[in-house]
Amino acid sequence: MLGSVWRIVRLLLVCYLVLVLILMFLEKSFIFFPARYPEGDWKPFGLQFRDAEFEAADGTRLHGWYVPHENPRAVVLFCHGNAGNLSHRASMLQTLHDRVGVSVLIFDYRGYGRSEGKPDESGVLADARAARAWLAEEAGIPETQIVLMGRSLGGAVAVDLAADGGARALVLESTFSSMPEVAAHHYPWFPVRYLMRTRLDSVAKIAGYRGPLLQSHSEADTIVPIEFGQRLYAAAEANRPREFVTFRGLDHNDPQPRSYYDKLIAFLDAL
Repeated sequence: MLGSVWRIVRLLLVCYLVLVLILMFLEKSFIFFPARYPEGDWKPFGLQFRDAEFEAADGTRLHGWYVPHENPRAVVLFCHGNAGNLSHRASMLQTLHDRVGVSVLIFDYRGYGRSEGKPDESGVLADARAARAWLAEEAGIPETQIVLMGRSLGGAVAVDLAADGGARALVLESTFSSMPEVAAHHYPWFPVRYLMRTRLDSVAKIAGYRGPLLQSHSEADTIVPIEFGQRLYAAAEANRPREFVTFRGLDHNDPQPRSYYDKLIAFLDAL
């Protein structure tokens, strides 16, 4: 009887270890969900933009859309989330231009849209640095005068940029403290905190940024629970001015409400 029980335990242990190895091997595919060109709407009605083409430090060719404003209240670099490509954010770009009144560059990380390569942590962070440099040159301003905006995974990218080079302001939407903490929430039976190679540890990095911060999150977010956004905000206690805007009834991929853009306008006008 004991021998049979031990064999079952060993089998379950082997299965568990195999699942852990599979998760480790497929880690990037659980984090990055790129949509390659031509998937998406690449000629969105009403959006006036220019194609931006530039290279990361390792030579990877990247692509973005630049939406200039004649009299911008700010110049914004927008870092999008982990799925789709920039063409899926056309309506948001329209709102930032028409309602908020900013010039904005959105770019695709490597492996997304028309950008070359395959995404990983170091790669997407390098891509953001190249995008920031392109935008500063195009807008004729120092990189430190760019407002960095990031949503979800893009929030972690924006935090990394702000901590390494500064920013006029930092705007974070539905983002997290670190990738392992989010993964542990979704996969509590696996030791992902210790085995993940992708860290995106914003809670550790944000102390390197000193400046205005606007952060928003929904209480109903099922992908990145609000507690992870609150933890990141708490780590940014030295940032001034700062504000945490809370929404109700919106899930992770729902668009920001109209009231959010009123907050964003007021935040930018106060810079």
